[in-house]
Amino acid sequence: MKNALAIVTLSALLPALATTAQAQPASTIHSPLARSAQVTTTPASATAEKQTPANPSLPANNLTEELMFKLLRAEMAYQRGDWQLAFVTMLISAQETRDPRLARRAAEIALSVKQTGEALSAVRLWRQLDPDSDEASQFYLGLVVLGENLAEAKPIFVERLQEVRPQARGLLILQIQRLLAGVKDKQGAFNLMEELVTPYGNLVESHIAMAQAAFANNDTARAQQEALTALKIKPDLEIAVLMAAQTMQNRSQTLSFLDDHLKKYPKAREIRIAYAKVLIDDKQQEKAREQFEILLKDQPRDLTILYAMGILGAQMNDRPMAEKYLTAYLKELEANPDETRDPVQALMILAQIAADRKDYPAALKWLAQVEPGPAYLEAQVKSAQIMAQSGDIDGAHNVLSHLKPEGQAEQIQILIADAQLMRDANRMPEAMAIMENGLKTFPDDTGLLYDYAMLAEKAQRFDKMETALRKIIQLAPDNQHAYNALGYSLADRNVRLQEALKLLQKASELAPEDPFIMDSVGWVYFRLGRLAEAEDYLRRAYAIRPDAEIGVHLGEVLWVKGQKDDAHNLWRAAQQKDPDNETLRSTLTRLRISL
Repeated sequence: MKNALAIVTLSALLPALATTAQAQPASTIHSPLARSAQVTTTPASATAEKQTPANPSLPANNLTEELMFKLLRAEMAYQRGDWQLAFVTMLISAQETRDPRLARRAAEIALSVKQTGEALSAVRLWRQLDPDSDEASQFYLGLVVLGENLAEAKPIFVERLQEVRPQARGLLILQIQRLLAGVKDKQGAFNLMEELVTPYGNLVESHIAMAQAAFANNDTARAQQEALTALKIKPDLEIAVLMAAQTMQNRSQTLSFLDDHLKKYPKAREIRIAYAKVLIDDKQQEKAREQFEILLKDQPRDLTILYAMGILGAQMNDRPMAEKYLTAYLKELEANPDETRDPVQALMILAQIAADRKDYPAALKWLAQVEPGPAYLEAQVKSAQIMAQSGDIDGAHNVLSHLKPEGQAEQIQILIADAQLMRDANRMPEAMAIMENGLKTFPDDTGLLYDYAMLAEKAQRFDKMETALRKIIQLAPDNQHAYNALGYSLADRNVRLQEALKLLQKASELAPEDPFIMDSVGWVYFRLGRLAEAEDYLRRAYAIRPDAEIGVHLGEVLWVKGQKDDAHNLWRAAQQKDPDNETLRSTLTRLRISL
């Protein structure tokens, strides 16, 4: 098959070579390949009317058997994976024949294996052999810029800007900026761009290009100046508005700038979309919603806005809004397919909304529309979880057991999900068995070990939990979660407290700002009777993250210290955040307290 591919490649190259070959007797070429490539082997007088006019930039070469052999050898080598032999043979043949097409092919070979240095050598020869080739110049510029040879690229850019029609000069400036955007030397790219556009300061594109170059060079002040200059030339230019907004020092300044522009140009669609996004970032969801509704009045079937409204509804926890617009988005996408848009996120959100209102058939229907691809496994796992919520535990287990995971990560994801289903159904022996079977296959996977440890703790198999956590510590000595989990478990059970303190101090060294580790340290200090230190750690943890469980622990410390009103306030807050919190329930029961 590889040989056939080489012949196909040659058959595309050789006819072109043949059209510029000098007339020769039919007996000169005997190769069957030459005949299959339709090489002219009859006297010129017999075929003069059928020959294609010669390209003046191409040399008049005879397609000899020696040349054909070299080209065939090069292509065969390339198909075998020996790109070096293919490249060198093709490049030497180009030098010998002075044929630019062979230099072009050498460049293609080098580029296909990402050898930019060799490709540049071939393209330089290609341009030398065919100086009028725009394609050769494009390749050359791309490779020179990729190789950071900006000084070499400069005269070509200058020449092109001088020669291009005035009406197309602005577009060319923007194309040059896009090409330079990939250069690592941002300062060098900025300096070159500045030199190139200086003679064309009256063009709005020059200032847009300079704004982009300055922004890439982290010079936001210059970027803003250039964007505002562009707006003086063309006040309604949306890209200039967006560039200027991007350089504002704070969000309120950005919002004010965009709002002012929209008052002058209410039909500026891209500006309104950007304004809505900034409002969302500023937690002004209702105002963002108003902007999207304005956009929908003009284009009620716009996929971008329908999707944005649906996601905004989900963020605002406005389920009817999310459901309305995401359903409309999917309906419109079905009527007008767009390969650039992925329906998966919308399907997953709609499934969750349906599951939350216990409409399990509708949730499963949405998930069934997720097609095989990157999100397929996640959708199937979610389907199993919803089936379990509906009471069909065995059906959910059956779904997971028939999945075909690819690789260790997916296998472990399914194992953990399956065990979680059994745990939530209070079928702990089955959950433990699933995890233990998984650990036989992946005994050193720290993530699987950690989940197994948490499951073992839930099943009150503290020996198995400790064994798993100590193995994690052995495999990953910097895993703060293992130290924290083991230390907290000891502290919570009020056993081996000095050992628990050492474990938690180690976890704190590894992650000093983790509020849950602070909570654990505070809790072990409480168990040790060191109430001041316990309160200090727990207050710090609660300030970083006012989690219900941290609040319960802090409340108990304050209760013991006699600050009973403060304790009640913390417990009530925890109850509002998480009414089913197990730690809160057990604490209130143990202390015989009713809120």
